[in-house]
Amino acid sequence: MDRYALRAALSDAGVPDGYYRIEQVHEPVPTPPDFLFLREAEHGGTWETGVYERGVYETIARHPSEEAACAHLLRLLVS
Repeated sequence: MDRYALRAALSDAGVPDGYYRIEQVHEPVPTPPDFLFLREAEHGGTWETGVYERGVYETIARHPSEEAACAHLLRLLVS
């Protein structure tokens, strides 16, 4: 699953748009005060999932691939 398929799966599952941000695929405007996120790590090659709260991004897991990161965010939001 890539980021686009993840966005579709979350939408199909009825997860509200403001609960998550997927870099370059789903970036709600205005920015919600807190949400879960998926993004490519700054140094490339790895992916991060985490939480944005009170203006601070906190990475909770690093993943070796986009697919693994998408699976993690899906489990967090649809479990």
